[in-house]
Formats: sequence, C-alpha cells, structure tokens
Amino acid sequence: MRKALVGLIALAVFGVLGFLALTSPSAYRVIRAEAPAPSGNRSPDLENGRIMFYAGGCTSCHATPNQDDKLRLGGGYALKSPFGTFHVPNISPHKQDGIGGWSTADFIRAMHEGTSPDGRHYYPAFPYTSYQRMSADDLSDLFAFMQTLAPVEGRAPGHELPFPFNIRRGVGLWKLAFLDGQTFKPDPSKSASWNRGAYLVNGPGHCAECHSERNVAGAIVDDRRFAGGPDPEGRGVVPNITPHQTGIGGWAPEELATLLKTGETPLFDTVGGPMGDVVRNTAQLPDADRQAMAEYLLSLPPRPGFKGPE
Repeated sequence: MRKALVGLIALAVFGVLGFLALTSPSAYRVIRAEAPAPSGNRSPDLENGRIMFYAGGCTSCHATPNQDDKLRLGGGYALKSPFGTFHVPNISPHKQDGIGGWSTADFIRAMHEGTSPDGRHYYPAFPYTSYQRMSADDLSDLFAFMQTLAPVEGRAPGHELPFPFNIRRGVGLWKLAFLDGQTFKPDPSKSASWNRGAYLVNGPGHCAECHSERNVAGAIVDDRRFAGGPDPEGRGVVPNITPHQTGIGGWAPEELATLLKTGETPLFDTVGGPMGDVVRNTAQLPDADRQAMAEYLLSLPPRPGFKGPE
C-alpha cells in the first residue's frame, strides 16, 4: 500500500513537472523555432508599416470604444467567445499601459509566438496563428508605425474566463498542437500578385480567423478554412468567402476588390457590422493590394458554406 502511494505521488510530481516543462514559452521556442529577426542595418519603412497596420485591421479591436479617433488604441473592447470574455488590451505607445516600453524584438515575439515580454502566454483570441506568417521586416515596420500614434492612458480589465480556460499556462499545450511557427512561403508556381494576396489574407489580414469553423479546442478546422462558421460572439453566421455558390462564387475579381474598398457587393448591398470595420481598414490599402487579395480568395478551393444549427 505504501509503495503504491509513493508511486502515485511520484507519478503526480512527474506529471506536474512535465506540464510545467511543456507549457513553458521557452519550451515552445525550442520545439518550434525562435521568432525571426529583421534584416540587418535596415531602417523601418513607416509607409509599409502603415499598410501592414490597415491590412491587419488593428483599429477594429484595439481602438478605444465610443470615441471617434480610431487611431487611439487604448483597447477595452469586450470580445465574447465560447471560452469566456476577452478584454482587448491597450496597444498604444503608452510606456506603462500600452506597448511603448517594448522593443522591436518583444513585438515580433508576441506576433510570432504569442508570448509577452515578461514571459506569459497570450490567449489565441489574439490571432498570432495568422500573424506568425508575417515577415520580421514587415513586423518591424508595423511596430515603428504604431510608435508614431498617440499614447493612450488606461488598461483594459482582466479577461473573464471560467476554469480551466483561466489557467493561462495551459495555452502552451495549445500552441504545441496548433501554432506551427512558420512564416509565409511564396508559391513559385503562382504570380507575384497571387502571392501578395495570399500573404495579406493569411498573414496580417487574418481573414480565416473569423471566416472558418473551429474545433472543440478553438483551432481552425483546416478543411473548413474560409468557408464561414458561427459568429464567435453569437451574432449568427460568418459568411463563406470561398468561390462556392454559397460564398463568392461567380464574383469577378474587380467586384471583390470593390467590396474591400467601398463595402458594396455585386447585388448593390453594403456590408455592415464587423465586416464594415474591416472595410474601413482595407479601404486604406493600395488598389493593387486589394486586387491581389481578391485574386487569391477567388483561387481558393470552393467549399460549401456553414449552415448553422438546423
């Protein structure tokens, strides 16, 4: 009996040690890869940073609610999900309340690894599963642009998550399962514009994060990517954006590029809600980038859209 008890205690200790080892941010770095570094002796390109900022739709979630200046990134938006409510943080260049005290390396690590400068895991409500595709140079430019914005005082409240989702350390296991640590790799068989569109859609644009179904762990189901899914905040269904008849099948590239600029659909309707916020950002992109995104999206495998509960 005593030997059995000692064995159980030893097993529990090894289990705890194993959990702590596997869920450490440094363990992810060893198993996957270190976050990339920008090119040496390179000055940040603020105009490219501005493009990455609007491609990423940073204002949609991080702008302080109930104020007109969308470049005041004080956070505070409450993002409801099946796992609880996440309160979007301040990412203005405020030294104490935002990211003004961060280094470029801190920012790149957060975007690639979902890890804070003080070594905590970020929850994947922050879509680093897409941002990891971005190049280090683009992230360096984005960070430099964000540092030119106004500092905003104040911090968002803590997340409201039930057990076991409130155990932040457990995110380390989620990352090992669903965060591959890979940056975007161009397809040499495709055109430069197609590759640019693929990069913008899958990286900074993080379009699949909303327009896909997710599994019970909250990760995107690969064979349902871009085919729509339930709105995570319970507001109905997010539409299919593959070229299926239930999605954007039959649209011309020019029509999709127009939607990304003006919000107008080929049926003379106008998008609203969260997609309206997206369009306010994509409208700031160069025409060539919107056209590239349209080219890529219309090349996706057609998939039937999510129907929702019967």
